[in-house]
Amino acid sequence: MPHILLVDDDADLRASTEQALDLAGLAVTGLSDAHAALDRITGGFAGVVITDIRMPDMDGLSLMSRIHEIDSEIPVILITGHGDVPLAVRAMRDGAHDFVEKPFSGAQLASIAARALEYRQLVLDNRRLRAVAGQADDIEARLVGRSNPMITLRRQMRTIGPSDADVLIIGETGTGKEVVARALHDLSARAERPFIVITCSALPETLIESELFGHEAGAFPGAIRARMGKFDHARGGTILLDDIGAMPLDVQGKLLRVLQDRVITPLGSNIQHDLDVRFIATSRVALEPEVEAGRFRADLLYRLNAVSLRVPPLSERLEDIPALFTRLLSEACARHRLPTRRASPALLAELARGTWPGNVRELRNVAERFALGLDQSALAPDPGDATPLLADQMAAYERKILIDALIRHKGALKPVYESLGLSRKALYDKLVKYRIDKAHFQGDENA
Repeated sequence: MPHILLVDDDADLRASTEQALDLAGLAVTGLSDAHAALDRITGGFAGVVITDIRMPDMDGLSLMSRIHEIDSEIPVILITGHGDVPLAVRAMRDGAHDFVEKPFSGAQLASIAARALEYRQLVLDNRRLRAVAGQADDIEARLVGRSNPMITLRRQMRTIGPSDADVLIIGETGTGKEVVARALHDLSARAERPFIVITCSALPETLIESELFGHEAGAFPGAIRARMGKFDHARGGTILLDDIGAMPLDVQGKLLRVLQDRVITPLGSNIQHDLDVRFIATSRVALEPEVEAGRFRADLLYRLNAVSLRVPPLSERLEDIPALFTRLLSEACARHRLPTRRASPALLAELARGTWPGNVRELRNVAERFALGLDQSALAPDPGDATPLLADQMAAYERKILIDALIRHKGALKPVYESLGLSRKALYDKLVKYRIDKAHFQGDENA
């Protein structure tokens, strides 16, 4: 239900304002301090906040800033004294929805609040429409499953996705953490802005700060010209810090300052730049043990996990495997321009009994092989069929190995022929022999 949070440390003024809003037919809750209001704010908060500017401990402007860290489109209406009008005007430029000057009439404030509630409802309606606009962009299509863990995950995503809150995503390898992160980005007001993935474990340790923050010319040997960092490339959008536990401790401290202040300083410069981004971080393991072991900063963890999501492994949602495999198989057939194949009920039941340590990524590889007719266990040949000739079995096995390697390396030929101990020409000859098109395996996004 649309709701107003009224924050004012003056008990008499708060009571009279509550009464005026209530008489206007608006649902209102009066609170004496900013912290009590923050406890009630989420990304899906369906209301507005009215706050006095002058309050002890945390003033109204600080409260507005904290609210907009959670969701930049929650309307905040400021109550100000005559001397604070210029301050309120500047606050309007910084995102305040409106302000009223003391003394004000209850009818005036009720009118402003009613319009703010209508605005907030429009924002939430538009977000819901964007979330379900087209099957390809629907969360349920991206994250298949009707198990309780998946229903809970999607509900949490729909709540926090539209907000601007930073998020920590925990999940085993292959569970789909990047899929979750991309969905959160697409649910947000930043959907049309960049989504930049930074794999922390793959950053060169000697150049990690330059890669993230950028550098000025001459900042270090070899820095011939200024370069924009990855953080700058994401302005207005979302940065995914994949495998954040692999980030070196000294860089973790600098990242903490970026998260807190939303400014960056390129190497070799003393000039700070404002940074308008949302951060989403992923980790394969819980980070609390990493903190205890001294490998991860406690203050960075506390800053990141204010909002956290856990992506369940397949072992916790085995009942989802038949529907998930069917979807992955359909995608694989479409990607390889093959006729749609159907898995038998017996095969689906067998898959649902598996352990799947590689999670969705491992299941996707099985779907790829099944779509290409290579997974003998999945194909389950009829016992009445004639036994294939040895040469044919060897050729099928060699083709399977080649395709497995192409899937693993996403169509990149150099790591394929190096891992298989082949020359480049020998690999090309085999691809021609078995009519394998490397383009079918390029750009395949892992879960």
